[in-house]
Amino acid sequence: MSLVFKTIQTDGIAELSYLLGDDDEGVAAIFDPRSDVEVYIDMAREAKLAITHIFETHIHADLVSGSRELCARLDSAKIYVSHEGGAKYEFEQEKVKDGDRFTFGETVVVARHTPGHTPEHVSYVLAEADHPDTPWGVLTGDSLFVSSAGRPDLLGADHTAELAAQQFQTLRDFYLKLPDHVMIYPNHGAGSPCGADIGERLSSTIGYERKFNKFLQFPDVKSFTDYAIKTAPPVPHYYPVMKKLNAKGPDILGNLPRVPGLPPKAFKGAIEKRAGALVDTRTMLAFGGGHIPGALNIGGSPVLSIWAGWMLASNEAILLVLESDGDLEEIVRLFVRTGYTKFAGYLIGGMKAWDAAGFPLAKVEQMSVHELNGRGLGLQIVDVRSPREWKNGHIPGARHIFLPELRKRVGELDRAKPTAVYCASGYRASIAASILKEEGFDALWNVPGSWEAWKKAGFPIEGGQ
Repeated sequence: MSLVFKTIQTDGIAELSYLLGDDDEGVAAIFDPRSDVEVYIDMAREAKLAITHIFETHIHADLVSGSRELCARLDSAKIYVSHEGGAKYEFEQEKVKDGDRFTFGETVVVARHTPGHTPEHVSYVLAEADHPDTPWGVLTGDSLFVSSAGRPDLLGADHTAELAAQQFQTLRDFYLKLPDHVMIYPNHGAGSPCGADIGERLSSTIGYERKFNKFLQFPDVKSFTDYAIKTAPPVPHYYPVMKKLNAKGPDILGNLPRVPGLPPKAFKGAIEKRAGALVDTRTMLAFGGGHIPGALNIGGSPVLSIWAGWMLASNEAILLVLESDGDLEEIVRLFVRTGYTKFAGYLIGGMKAWDAAGFPLAKVEQMSVHELNGRGLGLQIVDVRSPREWKNGHIPGARHIFLPELRKRVGELDRAKPTAVYCASGYRASIAASILKEEGFDALWNVPGSWEAWKKAGFPIEGGQ
């Protein structure tokens, strides 16, 4: 017998899912799969395993669950979800309750109700069959992270106090009672908005977290709740949409959505007919050098999944401009992870073809941090980072508008004044600059390198510690 245990990391949304199997019996389970499920099928095939169980720790808010998609591509797998806390689903599934046991070869998996992040949340304790009462690991879902814990405020203010109290009890009465040697395998790593300041490591131990995790140090519910709310990052507005979609059951796609290729003239016509939101996924420098007027720049890195969710309507079709036609599949995959499955087309040949057709271009100038530091008065500097990033330090004289609030608050800015936009690296600043360009800001600059470059250059900092 040989245990097969693998972590699947999804960059951008910072999601962690798991394959657990036994290569003697040839069976495996997947925990919390993402929507593009080929990775699990390929991994199981390579390990000579058949996926028979698909487990969800909770109803996810940050991504489209891949459970139904994965189940539809397998012959004999079933989906297992928690009905604790009154959770309801609109798709075929098997109920999981506290104490349920599942066996994969010599590994015993026990479900434990761990509410707090959500009412139905369960974690899965892992142990050897010869020592079922001495676990070696626990799949913590979104309840306990490395250096953090799942936020209790995603169901709204009316439920936050109750969920925070449940989360406090879960951490004290379940996790802190586990032996120090037990490994924790969370559902998210650093960068996920599902928890505050999640650590960089993908796994940890109960002993390490007991000693260093701030969320495990509070003696009472009130102090825990105050800290959990104070440190929680802003809630992406697409989270409630994902919750409803995952409870209902995402549509089974079978494959990635079809995206028709459109030559420049047809693409221009689709823009004029408002067939979809125009999204340019090229890098900030390529976008700044020349783009289709009105395009929103969401660069094609893994964090596109999150920023598409922040910036686009959930039911909106998309018109794509790509760095290269060969990038289409990967870009579509990033959109699908947060529920975008409608595409009105992509520009065949990209901006080179658009240029050759003689169609108009818009530009966003780039300003280095050295130029920014030397400009002095007369420049409107806009910081679009999160509130917590802003509080930890910012460029002197800058004005803070969190990027997802920019469209609503654009009236607070002076369109006639030269404007420079920055974030942490320039990625979000380019999204912001594309919005401001569309809003009529002509004297406009994006700042590549942004805050990180500003700090490394040793320029003055305002605020922070």
